[in-house]
Amino acid sequence: MNHTNPFEIGWLDPQLAPVLLAVIVLAAIGTTILFGCGIVAYSRRRTRRYLLITLVLGLLVARSLVGLGTVFGLVPMTVHHLVEHGADVTIAALVLYAVYRSGPTTTRSGSKHE
Repeated sequence: MNHTNPFEIGWLDPQLAPVLLAVIVLAAIGTTILFGCGIVAYSRRRTRRYLLITLVLGLLVARSLVGLGTVFGLVPMTVHHLVEHGADVTIAALVLYAVYRSGPTTTRSGSKHE
């Protein structure tokens, strides 16, 4: 992958390159801000749920960075798909686990604990 200009990559329509770049850059900025908020929230709460959500937000940042790397020809398309779909599976698993763990549990005495 020798390309560094998204307007010269064969799979990317030059007319749509600015739109794709704008979307990926906005996604990267937004997820980075959310990831920062997640780090702050986790540092205050120090619970497993906050850690899981922070990890998910970090994976979303990584997805955006891989997308940018792909558009600029730094990440091969195969690696892009492996990383992004692998991140999707991991994100889904972490969110489902966080949801599963967030419900109240009932002890033998019948009282509910979180």
